Parts: sequence; structure tokens; C-alpha cells
Amino acid sequence: MPVDQTAPWFDLQSHSTYSDGALAPAEVVDRACQAGVRVLALTDHDTVDGVEEALKASTNVTVIPAVELSSVHNDFEDLHILGYGIDHTDPTLLATLADFRADRVRRILAMADKLREAGFTIPEIDHPSPGRPLLAKAIARQTDLSTDEIFTRYLVPGTPTYVGRSRPTVRQAIEVIHAAGGVAVWAHPYWDMDEALAALNTFADWGIDGVEAFYATHDEQQTRALHAAARERGLLTTGSADFHGPAHDHFNRFRAFDLYGLEPDLGRLVE
Repeated sequence: MPVDQTAPWFDLQSHSTYSDGALAPAEVVDRACQAGVRVLALTDHDTVDGVEEALKASTNVTVIPAVELSSVHNDFEDLHILGYGIDHTDPTLLATLADFRADRVRRILAMADKLREAGFTIPEIDHPSPGRPLLAKAIARQTDLSTDEIFTRYLVPGTPTYVGRSRPTVRQAIEVIHAAGGVAVWAHPYWDMDEALAALNTFADWGIDGVEAFYATHDEQQTRALHAAARERGLLTTGSADFHGPAHDHFNRFRAFDLYGLEPDLGRLVE
């Protein structure tokens, strides 16, 4: 398949079987290479266990050691902070991530119990960093609902089968990433434009380094607003198609996001 020369040359969020992706880290890197990605980040949720495999597989792709931390902020229970250029072997980081995953496992197991009480058959969960997509797949096998409908009815705040996370806060996530030598970037920030831009200012005051201005689901207005706000605060502007696997409902291709003629600022990530 010919490579699209007009698409972005970087893709700074992707997932493997170590979290909620469908492919092993080496396969993710291979797919990225085939798609023409030159700089890639493997950003599994709350774990760096796949980073070493991705680094070893990188021949024609520059792989940035990275992680995606699921965080809480006020009423929002699932904000994602990306950590780029971290020391993925740092013992303190590894211990901290293990603690975050323990909270992740707790909530997923609690949600599984609630779904069983609601009449669904949910298999026993044996995954190092489980997420809600595991539960959604189990429900999908028993209903005709789409993934979006499953999340809306069962797996988001306000539904009776949802269980919230308790840690880390966004501020803690930024501190953990900085302590590991990394750059902290807010991933796919939109829910409401005004609230997102206000939150970005707060996070910038706490030391966040950038925002994922370019993203698979961002429209031009959202992208331009984020890009302008980031430039005003001197923040990096990164981007991704959030690859989860070739069969994913939404995030199944690399480089599937638009720059809308704007210039990204990746800072030291590409130095």
C-alpha cells in the first residue's frame, strides 16, 4: 500500500497488548513503519512493560519511550496525561506505575461485578493493565449494541455499573512524568471547548509541557483553538491517531489526523 505523503510524519500515541491494544509492541512498530511513521510513541495505559520490545523492534522508526497515565481532575475521572522521553527503567517510576495499575485493576474488577449483577456474563479478568474496552467486548458478545452505546449505557460516570478511579490526579501525573525525566502532554482533551481551554491553563500552571492539539477526532475549530492556546502558553503541540489495532472501531490507522496547515511543536521529542 502506498504511503500518504501528505499525512503527518509522526504519531505519538499508540497501544499494544500490554494495555488495550490488539497487537504486540513489535507489531505496532511494524505497522507504524509500513504506514510511513518516522517518529512513534508506544503509550500503553499505566505501564511501560512493552517499551523495551518496541525499542528493539525500531529499525526505520524512532520510538520514544512513553506511557499514558489515566488521571482524575475535579469531576472528571478519566483524563489522560502522556509521558514522553521517560526513563522507562527508573525503579521509582516502575513502583509508582504498579500502584496506579492496582487502582486500575480494582475499579475494573468492581465494574465487572456490577455488570454481572446486572445480568451480563463477564469472564474472569487476567490482564496486567485492564481497561473498560475489555468489559465492552464482553458485553458486545451478548448484545447488538455498538461500542459507543455500550460505553454510554454502562461504562461512563453516571451509569449504575461505573466505578471511578481514585489516583493519580493530573497534578500527580505531571510530577511522576517529570521525576522520570519526561515531558508531560495532555492527550485528546476535548469534552467542552471552554472547559478544556480553562483546564489547559490550570494544567500549564502545574507544569504541563504540552497538549495533543492534533488528534483523530478533533475538528478544525478544536485543533486551531488548542494550537493557539498552547502557543500563548509556550506549550508543545503534539498529535496522534491513537492506534489501538487494525480492527478497532475508531482508532485503526496510523497518521489519521489532520494538521490543518498548522505547525506542530514537538520540542525535544525530535531533537
